[in-house]
Amino acid sequence: MPRQEIIRKAKQDKRAGKSASTQAGEFVKDEIDKIRKGKHGARSTKQAIAIGLSEARRAGVDLPPPRKGAKKSTRRSAKYAYEVGQGKRTPKRRPKVSRAVERVLKKEPRSTASRSALSKQGKSAANRRSAASRSAAARKASRTKGAKVRSAAAKKAARTRARRRS
Repeated sequence: MPRQEIIRKAKQDKRAGKSASTQAGEFVKDEIDKIRKGKHGARSTKQAIAIGLSEARRAGVDLPPPRKGAKKSTRRSAKYAYEVGQGKRTPKRRPKVSRAVERVLKKEPRSTASRSALSKQGKSAANRRSAASRSAAARKASRTKGAKVRSAAAKKAARTRARRRS
Protein backbone atom coordinates (compact mmCIF):
# COMPACT_ATOMS: atom_id res chain seq x y z
CA MET A 1 0.00 0.00 0.00
CA PRO A 2 1.53 3.34 -1.01
CA ARG A 3 2.03 5.98 1.64
CA GLN A 4 -0.39 8.94 1.72
CA GLU A 5 2.56 11.25 1.04
CA ILE A 6 3.15 9.53 -2.32
CA ILE A 7 -0.52 9.80 -3.30
CA ARG A 8 -0.41 13.50 -2.36
CA LYS A 9 2.67 14.08 -4.57
CA ALA A 10 1.01 12.29 -7.51
CA LYS A 11 -2.12 14.45 -7.15
CA GLN A 12 0.09 17.54 -7.03
CA ASP A 13 1.69 16.40 -10.32
CA LYS A 14 -1.78 15.97 -11.84
CA ARG A 15 -2.78 19.50 -10.81
CA ALA A 16 0.45 20.80 -12.38
CA GLY A 17 -0.71 19.27 -15.68
CA LYS A 18 1.93 16.57 -15.77
CA SER A 19 1.38 13.30 -17.63
CA ALA A 20 0.05 10.11 -16.04
CA SER A 21 3.46 8.47 -16.40
CA THR A 22 5.04 11.33 -14.43
CA GLN A 23 2.40 10.90 -11.71
CA ALA A 24 3.12 7.15 -11.67
CA GLY A 25 6.82 7.96 -11.37
CA GLU A 26 6.22 8.96 -7.73
CA PHE A 27 5.07 5.40 -6.99
CA VAL A 28 7.98 3.86 -8.89
CA LYS A 29 10.44 6.06 -6.97
CA ASP A 30 8.81 4.97 -3.68
CA GLU A 31 9.18 1.32 -4.71
CA ILE A 32 12.87 1.83 -5.53
CA ASP A 33 13.33 3.51 -2.12
CA LYS A 34 11.65 0.55 -0.37
CA ILE A 35 14.07 -1.85 -2.06
CA ARG A 36 17.07 0.34 -1.23
CA LYS A 37 16.01 0.50 2.43
CA GLY A 38 15.85 -3.30 2.44
CA LYS A 39 12.11 -3.71 3.08
CA HIS A 40 12.07 -6.20 0.21
CA GLY A 41 13.86 -6.93 -3.07
CA ALA A 42 12.97 -7.49 -6.71
CA ARG A 43 14.02 -10.06 -9.28
CA SER A 44 14.84 -7.31 -11.78
CA THR A 45 14.68 -3.55 -12.18
CA LYS A 46 11.74 -4.07 -14.56
CA GLN A 47 9.85 -5.88 -11.79
CA ALA A 48 10.45 -3.01 -9.36
CA ILE A 49 9.09 -0.56 -11.94
CA ALA A 50 6.09 -2.83 -12.65
CA ILE A 51 5.20 -2.98 -8.93
CA GLY A 52 5.31 0.83 -8.76
CA LEU A 53 3.11 1.19 -11.86
CA SER A 54 0.61 -1.29 -10.44
CA GLU A 55 0.40 0.67 -7.18
CA ALA A 56 -0.11 3.86 -9.19
CA ARG A 57 -2.99 2.30 -11.15
CA ARG A 58 -4.61 1.04 -7.93
CA ALA A 59 -4.27 4.49 -6.37
CA GLY A 60 -6.24 6.05 -9.24
CA VAL A 61 -3.57 7.40 -11.61
CA ASP A 62 -5.08 7.44 -15.11
CA LEU A 63 -2.50 5.07 -16.57
CA PRO A 64 -4.20 2.61 -18.96
CA PRO A 65 -2.92 -0.97 -19.22
CA PRO A 66 -0.33 -1.70 -21.91
CA ARG A 67 -1.49 -2.48 -25.44
CA LYS A 68 -0.44 -5.48 -27.50
CA GLY A 69 3.20 -6.42 -27.08
CA ALA A 70 3.06 -7.09 -23.35
CA LYS A 71 2.22 -10.55 -22.02
CA LYS A 72 -1.49 -11.39 -21.79
CA SER A 73 -1.24 -11.98 -18.03
CA THR A 74 0.52 -8.61 -17.60
CA ARG A 75 -2.21 -6.83 -19.55
CA ARG A 76 -4.94 -8.55 -17.52
CA SER A 77 -3.24 -7.72 -14.21
CA ALA A 78 -2.79 -4.08 -15.26
CA LYS A 79 -6.42 -3.94 -16.42
CA TYR A 80 -7.66 -5.13 -13.01
CA ALA A 81 -5.41 -2.68 -11.15
CA TYR A 82 -6.62 0.16 -13.41
CA GLU A 83 -10.28 -0.75 -12.83
CA VAL A 84 -9.72 -0.80 -9.06
CA GLY A 85 -8.18 2.68 -9.23
CA GLN A 86 -11.02 4.01 -11.37
CA GLY A 87 -13.62 2.59 -8.95
CA LYS A 88 -15.04 0.11 -11.49
CA ARG A 89 -14.01 -2.96 -9.49
CA THR A 90 -13.63 -3.77 -5.82
CA PRO A 91 -10.28 -5.36 -5.01
CA LYS A 92 -10.40 -8.96 -3.86
CA ARG A 93 -8.50 -9.14 -0.58
CA ARG A 94 -6.36 -12.27 -0.52
CA PRO A 95 -4.25 -12.22 2.66
CA LYS A 96 -2.65 -15.61 1.97
CA VAL A 97 -1.47 -14.55 -1.50
CA SER A 98 -0.34 -11.18 -0.15
CA ARG A 99 1.79 -12.85 2.54
CA ALA A 100 3.25 -15.30 0.04
CA VAL A 101 4.25 -12.49 -2.34
CA GLU A 102 5.78 -10.53 0.54
CA ARG A 103 7.81 -13.59 1.60
CA VAL A 104 9.08 -14.19 -1.94
CA LEU A 105 10.02 -10.52 -2.47
CA LYS A 106 11.98 -10.46 0.79
CA LYS A 107 14.29 -13.14 -0.63
CA GLU A 108 14.96 -11.26 -3.88
CA PRO A 109 18.16 -9.21 -4.42
CA ARG A 110 18.38 -5.52 -3.47
CA SER A 111 20.98 -4.71 -6.15
CA THR A 112 18.19 -4.30 -8.73
CA ALA A 113 17.55 -0.80 -7.34
CA SER A 114 21.20 0.30 -7.53
CA ARG A 115 22.21 3.36 -9.53
CA SER A 116 23.97 1.23 -12.16
CA ALA A 117 21.02 -1.17 -12.54
CA LEU A 118 18.56 1.72 -12.98
CA SER A 119 20.92 3.43 -15.42
CA LYS A 120 21.24 0.26 -17.49
CA GLN A 121 17.44 -0.18 -17.52
CA GLY A 122 16.88 3.46 -18.56
CA LYS A 123 19.42 3.27 -21.36
CA SER A 124 18.06 0.00 -22.75
CA ALA A 125 14.49 1.39 -22.63
CA ALA A 126 15.61 4.56 -24.46
CA ASN A 127 17.44 2.49 -27.09
CA ARG A 128 14.19 0.74 -27.99
CA ARG A 129 12.65 4.11 -28.95
CA SER A 130 13.39 6.13 -32.06
CA ALA A 131 15.33 9.40 -31.89
CA ALA A 132 12.20 11.27 -33.00
CA SER A 133 10.15 9.71 -30.22
CA ARG A 134 12.77 10.61 -27.59
CA SER A 135 13.01 14.16 -28.93
CA ALA A 136 9.21 14.60 -28.88
CA ALA A 137 9.10 13.38 -25.26
CA ALA A 138 11.79 15.90 -24.29
CA ARG A 139 9.87 18.73 -26.00
CA LYS A 140 6.66 17.73 -24.24
CA ALA A 141 8.47 17.57 -20.88
CA SER A 142 9.92 21.06 -21.36
CA ARG A 143 6.40 22.49 -21.71
CA THR A 144 5.37 21.45 -18.18
CA LYS A 145 8.56 22.69 -16.50
CA GLY A 146 8.74 26.19 -15.03
CA ALA A 147 11.45 28.67 -16.07
CA LYS A 148 13.56 27.88 -12.99
CA VAL A 149 13.50 24.12 -13.54
CA ARG A 150 14.15 24.54 -17.27
CA SER A 151 17.18 26.70 -16.53
CA ALA A 152 18.55 24.13 -14.06
CA ALA A 153 18.03 21.33 -16.61
CA ALA A 154 19.87 23.33 -19.30
CA LYS A 155 22.80 23.96 -16.95
CA LYS A 156 22.97 20.25 -16.08
CA ALA A 157 22.87 19.29 -19.77
CA ALA A 158 25.72 21.71 -20.50
CA ARG A 159 27.76 20.19 -17.67
CA THR A 160 27.27 16.61 -18.87
CA ARG A 161 28.02 17.64 -22.46
CA ALA A 162 31.27 19.27 -21.33
CA ARG A 163 32.19 16.13 -19.37
CA ARG A 164 31.60 13.88 -22.40
CA ARG A 165 33.92 15.98 -24.60
CA SER A 166 36.91 15.74 -22.26
